[in-house]
Amino acid sequence: MRINKSKVAIIGSGLVGSSTAFSIITQGVCDEVLMVDINAEKASGEVRDLRNSIRFLDRNVRVKAGSYADCSDADIVVITAGAPPKAGQTRLDTLDISAKIAKSIVEPVMESGFDGIFVVVSNPVDMLAHLVYKLSGLPKNQVIGSGTSVDSARLQNFLADMVDVDPRSVYAYALGEHGDSLMVPWSTVTIAGKSFTDIIADNAELVGDVDLDEIVYKTTQEGWEIYNRKGTTYYGIASACVGIIKAVLYDENSIVPVSTLLEGEYGETGIFAGVPAVLNRSGVFDILEIHMTDSEEEKFHHSADIIREYTAKIQKYADEK
Repeated sequence: MRINKSKVAIIGSGLVGSSTAFSIITQGVCDEVLMVDINAEKASGEVRDLRNSIRFLDRNVRVKAGSYADCSDADIVVITAGAPPKAGQTRLDTLDISAKIAKSIVEPVMESGFDGIFVVVSNPVDMLAHLVYKLSGLPKNQVIGSGTSVDSARLQNFLADMVDVDPRSVYAYALGEHGDSLMVPWSTVTIAGKSFTDIIADNAELVGDVDLDEIVYKTTQEGWEIYNRKGTTYYGIASACVGIIKAVLYDENSIVPVSTLLEGEYGETGIFAGVPAVLNRSGVFDILEIHMTDSEEEKFHHSADIIREYTAKIQKYADEK
């Protein structure tokens, strides 16, 4: 009798990669975690440290360091390696060097015989997810960008704080680019089934004057607020990444706002953008198209145009032989 084991490979053992690995093993998400880094000693050090936590956890997740060749039997390969922005830069400013790094990863992973699901976390994630899709040759459902998953979590936190509820009771999505052009379809935001606009109207003394544009701006800037205080972000995005991994490995059919290829959905084609998607063992099983107002659709298309413009800038890396 053969028992299949689940395996997740994490490319990049920096703060995001190591935090993702730690979140996986503390939750006992899979049987094996593989750490791969261009700096093999760094990956080895992280593995040694992670293994020392197993004794105090609920499950003996195997944690190993290895190479791209070891990705052949992985169910999921997570790409966290990239070029972090420097002070004064945006995620888009790192596009070219991050594209080169992504190419240097995807090609040897595919040469290993990998046929699982890529989860792309490196920024700018929408453009890099598209590049990984092109370079890998995998079906579109097998390439998932973390997209606006963490942006949506940040938005939910802001709204929950306003009305003093559990953020998990807030149903709100940030859509489009994981970046400055993201948008929020406010007409669809609810808390316990009640529209957020009605909550504002019915609780003026509690929430005061609410500036929706300011909330969107705060959502786009939250990553930088963290960056300015501690140098980078990793816990939030690692948790979002593991949420995506669990949805896939456990065949959950969970709806998560991730970056996926649009082929007519939301009136857009040929780009990866953050939209609510049904995730299960096949990867992106379906895309949920939510109805938006005309002004909301206009903002989404503007964000899509930004993604399209910058995606075109790295098409050359997909065209190179």
